[in-house]
Amino acid sequence: SWTTMIAAHSQNGHGKGALELYQQMQLKGVVPNEITFVGILSGCGHAGLLDDGWCYFASMGRDYGLTPTLEHFVCMIDLLGRAGQLGEAEALIINMPFEPDSVAWMNLLGACRI
Repeated sequence: SWTTMIAAHSQNGHGKGALELYQQMQLKGVVPNEITFVGILSGCGHAGLLDDGWCYFASMGRDYGLTPTLEHFVCMIDLLGRAGQLGEAEALIINMPFEPDSVAWMNLLGACRI
């Protein structure tokens, strides 16, 4: 499936390839689901595409009526951390509509450098 291919590209560090697959998926008229967006946001994180990540995150609700889950927020925290936006990542953790779990905090801590 499209989602599987997007996830595989993202997990193997080919974020831009994941986004290219997503664009092809859209051209074919295939509607993404929550799992698709996990792959897309992860791909943005691996490719350092902060602005694109925010656009896709917003697109979930605006274009597809999907409510971001904790996993989507964790992807955004990871993306912000990789981009060096630690203050924004912390603010997202504090303000997200979920109780932060250890994965959220570990993503923030993993982005910290001494």
